Amino acid sequence: MLSIDPRTGGSRGPAATEATAADVDTAVRAAHATRTALADHRARAELLRAAAASLEKDGAEIIAAADAETALGHVRLTGELARTCHQLRTFADLAESGRHLEVIIDHADPDARPAPRPDLRRCKVPLGVVAVFAASNFPLAFSVPGGDTASALAAGCPVVVKAHPDHPRTGVLCARALRTAAAQAGLPGDVTAVVHGLEAGVALVRHPLTAAVGFTGSVRGGRALFDIASARPRPIPFHGELGSLNPVVVTARAAATRAAEIGTGLAAAYTQGLGQFCVKPGLVLLPAGADGDAVVAAAVTARVPSGPLLDPRMREAFLAGTRARAALPGVEEVLAAGAAGAADAPLSVRPGILSVPAGRLAVGEVHRALLDECFGPVTVLVRYGCEAERDAVLGTLTGSLTATVHFAADERDAAAADLVARLTQLAGRVVVDGWPTGVTVAPAMHHGGPYPASTSTSTSVGATATERWLRPVCYQNTPQELLPAELRDGNPLGVPRTVDGVYVLPAPC
Repeated sequence: MLSIDPRTGGSRGPAATEATAADVDTAVRAAHATRTALADHRARAELLRAAAASLEKDGAEIIAAADAETALGHVRLTGELARTCHQLRTFADLAESGRHLEVIIDHADPDARPAPRPDLRRCKVPLGVVAVFAASNFPLAFSVPGGDTASALAAGCPVVVKAHPDHPRTGVLCARALRTAAAQAGLPGDVTAVVHGLEAGVALVRHPLTAAVGFTGSVRGGRALFDIASARPRPIPFHGELGSLNPVVVTARAAATRAAEIGTGLAAAYTQGLGQFCVKPGLVLLPAGADGDAVVAAAVTARVPSGPLLDPRMREAFLAGTRARAALPGVEEVLAAGAAGAADAPLSVRPGILSVPAGRLAVGEVHRALLDECFGPVTVLVRYGCEAERDAVLGTLTGSLTATVHFAADERDAAAADLVARLTQLAGRVVVDGWPTGVTVAPAMHHGGPYPASTSTSTSVGATATERWLRPVCYQNTPQELLPAELRDGNPLGVPRTVDGVYVLPAPC
């Protein structure tokens, strides 16, 4: 596979070899054979911490390769590497603690009513080999060493990653760092593997030993793989993050009191990373009239420079998508998106803002494209004349990763609560008086949402991301010596447990 420079569109030479079906079979079977080695949760923690250290050691080389293949810049990629290592260490702590196992023990109670209760002990066990599909827009944090890989390893699942074709050299370097970490942790190198190529991805989902899939990418590609996973003789979980419009609502009172702040924030949010974030605000419901105009004026004034998108295919899709949307009846180009000038890099684009009256979205399917994600630096302003128009548009939206609302400072009444409740139905994360770009790695974070934002109710960011790769098992009247260690009375692994309805933390060492 060739490594392509997105600044010029030129080849940087071969970086990896496309995997055959036989190569995929070898990788999956080798990964499957490491499950017993991964059973030790402390070894998993050591692996994840060693992976973070290995990535940091090779950081300069990895960042240089990632910048050459994505044009995201050293500052952005340095931050992304730090985030990636933070994720790995966070999941190491989780694996070591055993919190993700959710151990519950209900001792036998012959006097229980309405019937005697047997001894019941429940915990979660790993599914098996997880197939991870790397994302184009995050060559580290959502790719080979990213959150899907980290959470799967923390859960005790070996991982085979299908590297993204936009950054094959980066994938090779990260794979090397992960294998180095496995050796340092005393684990087989095959606990992680990387394959390249479109057909390799299909073969990976179809492989009988693949137990689950984590995907970040387009609706079209993700849905195709989701359907394959569902059509297998033994269907498997497919946790896909697909398209997301990430609607924003600006109330009339917010526009009247915070126009400059909101407009400036919008400009920064929809152009961050040249609009190549999955949480880019792609549609903004804004009041018609002078107050809304003030928000628009601030957004236009604060516009950012042009720059190259991740690859030529994405650039062409962006240019075609913005042209088609701008040509719809009633749509105004507030800021014309398109190809950048001759002085910019050959693959650069300039950001754009489109505007349309809310009433247009209620007329047939003509304006349906405005409600679909357009990947890149463009956002659509929907100007509403009243709350009924605003709510009618909200009623047409499908699921998103995020939904945002901007209120006035004193707007905390029942109507505001009702609007938050409406947005809760649309998204996995609701943001108030802020912007959705930036996904904090924290235990409470949820990065997912109703379809098409994702294909499941799980998250790909935060501690609960491990839930995707585990399944619960209950043991009834099972002798101590036959139980998993975390379920035995002595709690030899020192994990937190709920025993007879009481949450019990392990005694400090």
